[in-house]
Amino acid sequence: MGDWRTYQKNLLPDIPNFHKIEVYEKEGKGYQALRAVLTDPKWDRKTVVNEVKDANIRGRGGAGFNAGLKWSFMPPKQEGLPRYLACNGDESEPGTCKDRRLFEYNPHTIIEGAIIACYAMEMDAAYIYIRGEYADWIDIMQNALDEAYAKGYAGKNIMGSGVDIGVYLHKGAGAYICGEETSLMESLEGKRPYPRSKPPFPAQVGLWGKPTTINNVETLGHVPYVIRNGSEWYKSIGAANQPGPMLYGISGHVNRPGVYEFPSGMLITDLIYTVAGGIKGGKKLKAVVPGGSSVPVLTAEMIEGITMDADSLRTRGTLLGTAGMCVLDETTDMVKFLLRVSKFYDHESCGQCTPCREGTGWLVKILKKIDSGQGTMRDLDMLISLCDNMEGKTVCALADAAAWPVRNTLTRFRSEFEAKVKQSTFAMAR
Repeated sequence: MGDWRTYQKNLLPDIPNFHKIEVYEKEGKGYQALRAVLTDPKWDRKTVVNEVKDANIRGRGGAGFNAGLKWSFMPPKQEGLPRYLACNGDESEPGTCKDRRLFEYNPHTIIEGAIIACYAMEMDAAYIYIRGEYADWIDIMQNALDEAYAKGYAGKNIMGSGVDIGVYLHKGAGAYICGEETSLMESLEGKRPYPRSKPPFPAQVGLWGKPTTINNVETLGHVPYVIRNGSEWYKSIGAANQPGPMLYGISGHVNRPGVYEFPSGMLITDLIYTVAGGIKGGKKLKAVVPGGSSVPVLTAEMIEGITMDADSLRTRGTLLGTAGMCVLDETTDMVKFLLRVSKFYDHESCGQCTPCREGTGWLVKILKKIDSGQGTMRDLDMLISLCDNMEGKTVCALADAAAWPVRNTLTRFRSEFEAKVKQSTFAMAR
C-alpha cells in the first residue's frame, strides 16, 4: 500500500476557512468533479456508477459495502416516480467522531459527492441527516449548503445543465437507532424510527415508498476525488481489499487522541504508538476496540500484525466498523467498561423487538450484579445465553451490537469476571 508517512507528507496542509465555498473551489478544486459529470460527454450516468464501483469505495458507515455496487441496485428510472438519496450523518456510535470533522472542515465535499451520486442514479433530491446533538456542525453544513445553492451547484438547472437536484438538511433528535438506514428513513418521514423489515429493500421501497439509496457522508466525500483522479488512483491507496483514504478516530488512553487521515489498512500498532503517541503515562496496552463500541474487543496480544481493514480484522474475530478505535490501558476494569457500553445500548434500544428490548436490560442488570460483588458463575453463563437469544433475532442489528461486546469481552477477559465472582462468593461464605 505504500508508506503511510509518504501519504501524510503529500496531504494538503491545514487551510484556513476550507469550509467556505470560495476556499474549497480555489484550494481544493471544489465542484470540478461535479462540473465534469454534468458537462463532459464521457461522464454519462452509467459511467459514473461504474467508476465508483470499480474504485471499490467501501462504505465508511460500518457495513463496508461497495458504494458503486449499491448504486447499481437502483431500478431503471420511471417517468413521474421520484428517487432519493439519504446521506447518513447520524454519528452516534460511541468512539466514532469522524463525520463531525468532515462537517466542520470539509462540508462541501459531502455536498458535491451527494449531488454527483444523485446525478448518477437519476435522483431528484438528497437529504443530509445529521445527529441532533451536532448543533454547531449543523449550522456549518447549512451555511455550506446555502453557498452551494447561491453558486448554482444545487437546485434547479445546475451549472446550466438542465439537471435539477435539491439538497436538504435534516436534524435528528438524538436517537442512536437512526443510524440504521431504515430507521433513518422513518425519521425523515416524521415517524417514530422503528427499523423496517427487509425485503423490500430501500432501492425498491425507500423514502415515502420511492426508490432510495443510503450512504454514509464520509463515503460520499470520496466520490469527487474518484471522479477527478480515476478509480486506479484511488485503488493505489491503502489496502487492496478496501482501498482509499480513511478517517481514523483514536480515543481512550493515548497521548494524542484525535481524528487522523491515512490510507486504509494501517497497522493498529502504528496508529497507537506512532500516530497517537503511545499509551498515556507509559502504561501497558490492555485492549483495543477497533471500530466503535459495538465491534468485538481485541486483547493487546491479538493486535500484533493486524491492519485496519475488514479482511485483516476478520482473522481476529472482529470488524472495522467506523474505524473509531478505543484504546484501553492496563488499569482498565473490563467489567466496568462493559457495563458502561451495555448501558448505552439498553438506553438506545427502540423497543420494537422483544429480544433487544428485554435482552439489553438484562445484560445491564447482570453486569451490575457482577460488578457490585453479588454475581455468581451462573451469571457468566447467563450472559452468553442472553447473547445467543439476541444475535440475529431482531429486525435490525442493534441487538447484535449490544451482544457482541458482551460475548467477546467476557470470552477474552473471562479471568476478570471470574475474579469478581469469586470475590463475591468468598464474601458470602464468610
